[in-house]
Amino acid sequence: MRHLLVRCALLLGLVALAACSTPDEPVEIYDPYEADNRQSHEFNRNVDSLALRPAATGYGTLVPVPVRMGVSNFSANLGIPGTIVNDLLQGSFGDAAHNSFRFVLNSTLGLGGLFDVATPGGFEERSADFGQTLAVWGAPEGAYLDVPLFGPRTERALAGNIVDIVLNPVNYVFGPEYAMVIYGAGAATVLDDRYVLGDTLDAILYESADSYALLRSLYLQNRRFELNQSGTAGPDLAFDPYEDLYGDIFEE
Repeated sequence: MRHLLVRCALLLGLVALAACSTPDEPVEIYDPYEADNRQSHEFNRNVDSLALRPAATGYGTLVPVPVRMGVSNFSANLGIPGTIVNDLLQGSFGDAAHNSFRFVLNSTLGLGGLFDVATPGGFEERSADFGQTLAVWGAPEGAYLDVPLFGPRTERALAGNIVDIVLNPVNYVFGPEYAMVIYGAGAATVLDDRYVLGDTLDAILYESADSYALLRSLYLQNRRFELNQSGTAGPDLAFDPYEDLYGDIFEE
C-alpha cells in the first residue's frame, strides 16, 4: 500500500509537469482565475478575522513562549524527512546529507525535535519541497491561486503540497494513532506564526487598499526568489509572512 501511494504521488508530480497552465504571452503575473481567487481571498479573510486571528491571540497569550517554541521545533523536525526526499529527487545530495545530520541531531540531542540544537551547530534549515522539485524538473509555474483555507499558491506549488503529504516518510513510520499529534503540532505552529506575525498580517489583510493584489505580489516574489527564478529579486523580497503561516501545516 505504501509503495502504491508513493507511486501515485510521483505520478501526480509527473502529471503536474504538463497540467500547469501557461499564458499565451509571457507575463509577470498570470492570474486567469482572478475573479474566483478574489472570492476565495475574501473567504480566507473572514476565516482569519472570525477564527484564526482570535485563536492565535489566545494561543500566543496563554501558552508560554518556551512551550510554543518547542511545539514549533517539533513540527518543523517532522518535516525534515520529506525535505530530504526532495533533496534526493533534485539531485542535491549535499543538502540531503546536511538535512539528515540536522534531523539526527534534533531528534536525539534535541529530544525528539523539541529543541533546535542543530542550527547552533552549523546545520541550519535548508528547505526543499516537491513544488521546488517540479521546478527543477522543468514544470511551469502555472496560474496563481488563492486556495480556500490555505491561501496563496501557484498551480505547481499546490500540486507539490499534495505530493509532499504523501511522500513524507514520517507518515509511514508512525501509525494512525499519532496522526492527531503530528497534525495538532502543525496546527499549533500555524497559530504561533499568526500570533508572531500578527501586526504584519493585519496590515496586509485589513489596512492595505487591495489586500488581494498585495498578497499575490508578496507570495509570487518570495516564491520566485526561493526558486531563483526572479532576476530582479533582492534580499528584501525573501520575506513572505504567508509562507510561514500557510506552509508549515503542509510539511507534515
